[in-house]
Amino acid sequence: MRFLLCSRSLLFALFMLVMSVTSFAQVGVTISFGPPALPVYEQPLCPGEGYIWTPGYWAYDNDYGDYYWVPGTWVLAPQVGYLWTPPYWGWGIGGFIFHEGYWGPQVGFYGGIAYGYGYYGRGYQGGRWNNGQFYYNRSANNINVTNIHNVYNTTVVNNTTLNRVSYNGGNGGVTAAPTAAEEAAARSRHAPPVAAQNQQVQAARANPQLRASANEGKPPVAATEKPGAFSGAGVVPAKAAGAPYHPPANRAAAQPAARPSAAATENNVPHPPAAVHAKDLSPHPVPSPPYTGNAKADQNYQKQQQKLNAQQQQEHQKLAQQQEQEHQRAAQQQASAARNQQMEQQHQQQTEQMEQRHAQQQQQLSARQPPAPSHNEARPPAGKH
Repeated sequence: MRFLLCSRSLLFALFMLVMSVTSFAQVGVTISFGPPALPVYEQPLCPGEGYIWTPGYWAYDNDYGDYYWVPGTWVLAPQVGYLWTPPYWGWGIGGFIFHEGYWGPQVGFYGGIAYGYGYYGRGYQGGRWNNGQFYYNRSANNINVTNIHNVYNTTVVNNTTLNRVSYNGGNGGVTAAPTAAEEAAARSRHAPPVAAQNQQVQAARANPQLRASANEGKPPVAATEKPGAFSGAGVVPAKAAGAPYHPPANRAAAQPAARPSAAATENNVPHPPAAVHAKDLSPHPVPSPPYTGNAKADQNYQKQQQKLNAQQQQEHQKLAQQQEQEHQRAAQQQASAARNQQMEQQHQQQTEQMEQRHAQQQQQLSARQPPAPSHNEARPPAGKH
C-alpha cells in the first residue's frame, strides 16, 4: 500500500512538473524556417493615458503555411501595475517555436528581440507605473504632451537600427538567454493577452496583405493606434522591410516540414487562451496608502480607493455567480458542444471586459491623486496641465 501511495504521489508530481513547464514555455507551434526580419515603421501617436505599447511581431498561419504580421498597437493594461512581455520565436528541437506574450508585474524574457519603442531586448524602458499611474518615457514613445502629462525623459540605447532579427537562436538568430529574474517573471502570476490583442491577431490573420509572401517583409499595416482598426487615421504602413526577403535563407538544413508541436492548438498563432472566468481571477491588490504631504487629501483619496475596491469586488462576485449559474443551466439542458463553446467565449469576453473596465476606473481615480513627493522627477512641469 505504501508503495502504491508513493507511486501515485510520484506520478502526480511528474504530472505537475510537466504542466508547469508547459505553462512556463507557453509554446505555440514549431516551424522549420524562421520569420522575416522586423519591418521598419513609426509608432502611432498614443491615444490617451494608461495605454501601453505592444510591439508588432510575425505570427504563423498553418492554413496557409505562411508567416503574417500582427501590427503593433496601444492597449490598456488589464490591471494597474502590469506590463507587457512580448511574444517571440525561439529555436528549439526540430524548428522555431512560438512563445506567447503575457501581462505581469515584471517584464520577462522575450528572446532578446529588439522590437523598439521601449523593448530593446531586455525589460521595458518605455514607461513605468508610479502611484497607480503610468508614466511615459518621451525618448521611447510618440506622445502628445498636450494631452498626456505623465511623462519623463530618459535616453535609452536603441539597437533596432542595427539588428532587426525577429527570432532567438538557430542560424542567424539573436543569441540571448533568460536571466534568473526573467525566468521568475514567467513563473509568477501573470495574465494572457486581453480581448483587444486577440482581436488584433484575428484581424491580421484574416488580411491576406499581411502575409509575408504577399508583402515580402514590408506589411502595408505595420502599426495601429487602436486594436483591430486597420484603416483610417492612426494606421501606419511599414517604411521598409528589415532585411531582404528571402524565405529559403532562413531555413535550416535538413529540418522537417512545418508541424504542430505537442503543446500546439489548431491553426492559429498565437492561439486564443483558454476561457477565463471571473472566479479564476485573483482579487485586485489594494494600492499602498498615498502620501503627498496633504493629510486631508490623502485620507479622502484612500476612502475613494476603498469604495472603488469594494464596488469592483462586488461586480467581480456578481459576474462569477452569473457565469456559474449559466454553467449549471447548460449542464441541466445538456447543451451541445457548440453551445458550450459559445458560452465559454462569452464568459472570457465578459471577464476581460470587466478587467479592462476596472483598470480604467483605477487609472481615472489615480489621475486625481498627485504623485508622492519622492517622485518629483515624474511630475508634469507647472503650467502644463
